[in-house]
Amino acid sequence: MRWTLKSAEPDRVSELVNACRIPPVIARMLLVRGIDNPKDVDLFLRPSLTHLHSPYKMLGMTEAVERLTAAIERKDPILIYGDYDVDGTTAVVILKTVIEICGGRADFHVPHRLLEGYGMRDEVIERAAERGIRLIISVDTGIRAFAAAETVKRLGLDLIVTDHHLPHSEGVPKATAVLNPNQDGCDYPCKALCGAGVAFKIAQALLEKTGRERLIPSFLKMVAIATIADAVPLTGENRVFAKLGLEGLRSPVNVGLRALMGYCELDGSRPLSAGDIAFRVAPRLNAAGRMDIAKDVIDLFTVKEEARARDIAAHLHQLNGDRQLEEARIVTEIHQRVEGDPALREAYCMVLDGENWHRGVIGICATRVVERYCRPVLVVSRDGDEAHGSGRSISAFHLLDALESCANLFTRFGGHAHAVGFALHTDKLPELRQRLDAFARQRLTDSDFVPELRIDGELSMSEITPELWKAIAALEPFGMGNPQPVFQARGVRVSAPPKILKEKHLKLRLARENGGFARSVEAVAWRMAERLQDEAILLGDTIDVAFTIEQNTHPEFGGLQLSLCDFRTQSKSVATVGSVQT
Repeated sequence: MRWTLKSAEPDRVSELVNACRIPPVIARMLLVRGIDNPKDVDLFLRPSLTHLHSPYKMLGMTEAVERLTAAIERKDPILIYGDYDVDGTTAVVILKTVIEICGGRADFHVPHRLLEGYGMRDEVIERAAERGIRLIISVDTGIRAFAAAETVKRLGLDLIVTDHHLPHSEGVPKATAVLNPNQDGCDYPCKALCGAGVAFKIAQALLEKTGRERLIPSFLKMVAIATIADAVPLTGENRVFAKLGLEGLRSPVNVGLRALMGYCELDGSRPLSAGDIAFRVAPRLNAAGRMDIAKDVIDLFTVKEEARARDIAAHLHQLNGDRQLEEARIVTEIHQRVEGDPALREAYCMVLDGENWHRGVIGICATRVVERYCRPVLVVSRDGDEAHGSGRSISAFHLLDALESCANLFTRFGGHAHAVGFALHTDKLPELRQRLDAFARQRLTDSDFVPELRIDGELSMSEITPELWKAIAALEPFGMGNPQPVFQARGVRVSAPPKILKEKHLKLRLARENGGFARSVEAVAWRMAERLQDEAILLGDTIDVAFTIEQNTHPEFGGLQLSLCDFRTQSKSVATVGSVQT
């Protein structure tokens, strides 16, 4: 792993310290995140409702609100067409709730992942027309639904498309309004909204138009869950969503949300982090669409009876356990295959397929394989003549562009630079594997496959104090675009014998002499127990460590501790200009 130490000009650090009265370590971290003036520092450290952009900065918002208002006033039934992941289902909840608050009537449809797949289908639109629906709003889907838009037009319906996925090079579907900050001609300041974020902007506009602005904060909880779960950058307006939404989630009012938080063991006794959402809340919500019916998520957040909410939350909890088992089975099979096939290990873009792999978990499996091999990965489930896949990528490789390069092979595809979904005929898989690998070899080098650990600064053990922890906590929530700060310490002494925890984690106690004073800090290297044999670390050895600073909340032995991202014995470390390379 390559350690790269970020740098900031000392003069700029001093300027920010003096202007904003913040600690130098925080000024340095803000500067390397591109926050370089007092106004931006204030926005970043103290986000508020006043920092939300006007919805009308988004192209198409005026037309969308006018059409929605007309439907609400006439009591016309509206169909919200969503997606089956956290982003799509929470977007449905937000928009459905606001339409009903404003006096309208809204039904919804979220596709079954296995029976329908991603995207808008003609038969759903046709059934809606038969039921008297005259307006359809897509959320977290639809930006490439050209055929569906034609069906809507043919049936005499209106369509509002709201999405955040990248538009097709040919443009956007023909609709009454298309809302997507990434479409040509849209000057909306925050381009990285998730699907629920776009839906929230419509909700914000409707609430403001009807004099219900006081209700806007109550929807930030749901938008925060989607924003964090969808791994969009937690900067700009997304940071407002995440920061304020997490604060609201400590005391949820919605009975379904309360039931879910109970199963996540999040009782509001401490501030919530983005990690709590990403690793506890989101997996349970995603499990519905992955393993069963995503409608359960919408039912959870719209049900009124506490007993029914607890039943749904319990079901989602069980589904998440089933998902974990299926994911582990597929990932184990993939790892065995890759380790036994040199050609797969050497591929610049891995395409891995299996018979009837559960389509609901192949995206997570792709993420796990990328984490292990640091290469672009497509995981494909074969089902007879049809194959469905999900892909994840590394920072240096634009995966959607790669799929665009062989678009003729797919029956459908879409996504982002680093996450895609697609379908194709099974007999096209060999050609897909060959063409993607060739495409990747023209754009990647061996150095792109070396994991990079970006270091925010260097600390000694004596500098790790509660005061530093409080200063760092001001940068939360951490996530994509605002990663948790990683520090390095060199020449750290192992001051107690290393211990193995639960057969897979490594626990160390570290100290560094500082003018005759040695401060000792506990450190945990998660899932690194096997490295103890390779590194042969002993009491008294001196090592270099890269780490984040955590707060252990255990009532008996809590306090500050280090979470090790990587470590090396000093004999194996090589210092380079501007970085530490190992």
